[in-house]
Order: sequence, then C-alpha cells, then structure tokens
Amino acid sequence: MYGKDTGHGRGFRRRGMGAVAVGAALLLSGCSGSSGDGSDEAKPSVSQQPKGEDPYWVNPDGNAARQVAAFEDEGKKDEARLVRRIAEQPVADWLGTEKPEEEARGFTEAAKAADREALLVLYNIPHRDCGNYSGGGAADGNAYRAFVDSVAKGIGDRPATVILEPDAVLHLVDGCTPEQFHEERYDLLKGAIQTLKALPATKVYLDAGNAGWGKPDQIFEPLTWAGVAEADGFSVNVSNFYSTEDSVAYGKELSAKVGNKPFVVDTSRNGNGPFTGGDPAERWCNPPGRALGEVPTTKTGDDLVDAYLWIKRPGESDGECKGGPKAGQWWPEYALGLAKAAK
Repeated sequence: MYGKDTGHGRGFRRRGMGAVAVGAALLLSGCSGSSGDGSDEAKPSVSQQPKGEDPYWVNPDGNAARQVAAFEDEGKKDEARLVRRIAEQPVADWLGTEKPEEEARGFTEAAKAADREALLVLYNIPHRDCGNYSGGGAADGNAYRAFVDSVAKGIGDRPATVILEPDAVLHLVDGCTPEQFHEERYDLLKGAIQTLKALPATKVYLDAGNAGWGKPDQIFEPLTWAGVAEADGFSVNVSNFYSTEDSVAYGKELSAKVGNKPFVVDTSRNGNGPFTGGDPAERWCNPPGRALGEVPTTKTGDDLVDAYLWIKRPGESDGECKGGPKAGQWWPEYALGLAKAAK
C-alpha cells in the first residue's frame, strides 16, 4: 500500500523567523506581504469568511494571496480571479521546525486579532514519510517532545485546531515504518495529544489515513494506542484526493471502532476524486486534472463530521514528480488548474 494511497508529499515548508515576524505585523493590519517577485507594491485585500460558516483564519499573507497580487500586478485578471478562489479560503499552516514557538505564536495571535481560530499542522515525527519526498522529521524522541512543547508554548491560551502528524499512524500499519520505531512513535503521539490538550482552547485531530487505505479494522487499534481517545477526534484524506462521500464513509466506519469520535475531512483537492491513470505507485503525487473540493466549513450537516478543511495547501507541490517542484513549494500552474477545474 505504501506509495499508492497514503498521500505523501505534504505541505511542509520551512519558514524563517523573519517571515513570521514581519508577516504577523502585516496580518494584524489586514494586508498581505510582497507579491512574491521581490516587489512589495501589490498587496491584495483578502477577506475572512463569515465566522458562522467557518471560524478558521484566512491568512492574507499566504502563497495564494501573494500570487493573486503578482497576477494583478501583471494585468492577468483572469488568473488572479482563479487563484483568489484559494486565497480567500482558510488553509492550514504547517509549522516549520526551526522556530516552532514563534510561528505558533504568530499565527495564533494574527488569527485571534481577526476574531478567528488558527488551523495548524504538526508534521515532524521522527522518520517522517519513510524517506520519501517529505522525509525527515525530528532527530529523535527528545527533539520531538521539545518541538511539541515549543508549539504548545507558542499557542498558549489562544484558540487553535491542530492536525497531528499526517500518515504517522498509517505508516505504522502499512509496513512502511520499521518495527523498532513503533513503540516510541505511539508514545510520542500520545504525549503530543496530552501536551496540546492541556491548553485551554486547543483542539487536536490525530491523522487516520484515507479512504484509499480502506482498512479501519487494521488502523483503529493503532489509533487507540496513539491516544485518539484523548484527542477531539481524527482527520481523514489529508493531502489526498478521495471524494468527500467516500471519506465520510471511511471516517464513520472508523469512528464506530474508536468510541464514536468525530472527524474532519480534507477537501482541499478532492473535487474530481482520485486520479486513476499513470503509474499506480505515484497517483498521489501531483496528479493532473484535479479540482478544489468543498470549501472549508463547520456546517457539514453531520454530527460526526466536525468540519471540511483545506489541510493540504492547494497549489503547493506534493514532490518532484510530474514536473513539480520540491514538496511543499508553491506551484502557480497547479494552483490554476485546481481552481479552474473546481465546480
């Protein structure tokens, strides 16, 4: 199953402290940063979504917002209009590893100033992604615990929702992560949930794979060992393309096995469902012809589905495949394709 259905090539990218500090000041003023081409002239106005529909924060300094500014500055109105479909929706911020406390503080402060909630992803588990395009992670267990502690300190008492370690449990089940690392990983995930849940206004969703994996009977016990009972729920379809209908069905089957825990669905790129052509081993990686899915909302009409979220950042590459840049890097052409194909 590894490589086919697990959706590697996550949205991880490092962000320097300078970008976070400067970005936080810009966010508080409600404008974006530079257009991404070295110019600070074009700064598009990006509005928050209605809080009643989606309480999460729209980052007006994100890659999509900068691309809108660049396109507008170049007179490319149609392209700017398409990418704005991404820029004006809340997408998750994947925390880097160099300054996690500062980043977590910057994002949550900016979100609170906008009367919204930050949506964050922690993606730094040791032996991450089994050495694939997004391989890496903390050097060892102690480094990971220090990372989580720093994130928690940065969040403080401000509202945040955290998606915890995409694929980390799934890769314990599918044979990708070597056996000698399993016990430590369960301990690290459980400890991360406990640390984050000790904060007064933080929700945590432990990642639980996707409908392409389709084996709730094999993953529900590992989720339990990783501490899902202490989390607010779990996440499905992160960085993947399975339909919302299939993802909800998978989530509900899994929920019944873990105490009826609610879950969130990543709908960022699932508008056309999964890709079925090409090499099956890399259908997850920058597949052509995909589309933005349902816009983020907490109004799902289903008590078990807490939210549809854009956890993978639309327009950022899955990895160096099909002409894409490195995992997590902004890819304007792919962003345009997703927006153009969206219903």
